[in-house]
Amino acid sequence: MSIWRVILAIIFPPLAVVDKGCGSFLITFILWICGWVPGVIAALVILNNPER
Repeated sequence: MSIWRVILAIIFPPLAVVDKGCGSFLITFILWICGWVPGVIAALVILNNPER
């Protein structure tokens, strides 16, 4: 996980996970619409997952 991805996840979470798949993007986008903090947390969790 690069520093640029972390910064992007803080500023606009759905854009940070766009290459992780459609499901990750949709989940992050929905959480981001519900609130900024849940979207950021979801993006950081998805980016920190070593399996993807």
